[in-house]
Amino acid sequence: MHGGFDPHTPSSARIYDYLLGGKDSFAVDRSVADELIMIFPELAELVAENRQFVARASAWAARRGIRQFLDLGCGMPAEPTTHDVVQAVDAAAKVVYVDCDRVTISHLRALSEHGHEGVVSVVEADVRDVAGVLKYVSGSLDLSQPACVILGCLLHLFPAAEARAVVAGYIAALVPGSYLILSLGRGDGPRAVGFFRAYSNWAGPVYNHSAADAASFFGSLPLMPPGLVDAREWRPDVPLSEPVPPRDGETLAGVALVTR
Repeated sequence: MHGGFDPHTPSSARIYDYLLGGKDSFAVDRSVADELIMIFPELAELVAENRQFVARASAWAARRGIRQFLDLGCGMPAEPTTHDVVQAVDAAAKVVYVDCDRVTISHLRALSEHGHEGVVSVVEADVRDVAGVLKYVSGSLDLSQPACVILGCLLHLFPAAEARAVVAGYIAALVPGSYLILSLGRGDGPRAVGFFRAYSNWAGPVYNHSAADAASFFGSLPLMPPGLVDAREWRPDVPLSEPVPPRDGETLAGVALVTR
C-alpha cells in the first residue's frame, strides 16, 4: 500500500485515464486496459466520446444559466475538465468534484489548490453515500438554487436498482431548473458480453444495463432533446448531418431537467 492505495489493484478511474491517453495510471491499470482493448478495440473511442459528451452537456447547461456543478465519480482530471468548460461561460461558475479513488483525489486537490480557490472543490467520498456527499458539498454549493449533477460513465458500475436509488437521491436534493447529465457504457452482441465479463473479472463488477434500464435512471424527469442517445448524437446546438455508424457498444447519454 502506498499513501492509502494499492498500486497492484486496478482502478476504474485510472483505467479510464489511460484510455483517454493520460499518464496517471499504474502498470496493472494499463495491463487491464490493454487486455480490454483486445476484446473491444473501440473502447478508447467510447471513452473519448463520453468525455466529449460531458463537456458539451456541461457547456450547454452553463449557457442556460447554471452556475453550480456537482461532478460525481469524476475520475482523473482530463481535458477538457468540467471546470474549464463551464468557467469559459462564466468564470465564477463553481464545480465540486467527488471521487473515492485516492490517486484521483490527490490530483484533483492539486488542481483545486493552484489557481482555482473558491470555484473548484474536491470531496473524497463514495457517491452512493448520497446524504454524506450532500453534506460535504453544502459548504461549496447552494442547492436552494439550480445546479447540475453529472454522472458520467459511472452507473454501469452499479446494479440497476442501486443506480436508480443513487440518482433519485441526488434528484431529490435539486430544485426546479436544475439539470442531470448522465451517461453509461453498454453494448449488444458477443464482444460486448465478453468485455463486461472480462472487466468484472479483472477490475471489479460492471453491469451491461439495457437501454430501458438506462432510461429508468432519470426517473420521471423530462429528457432534453435529442433524448437518450449515443453520445456521438447528443448535439442539441449543432445536430449531426448524418446518422452515426452503428457499433456493438455505445456510450448512452442524456440530459434531463428537474421540473418538480
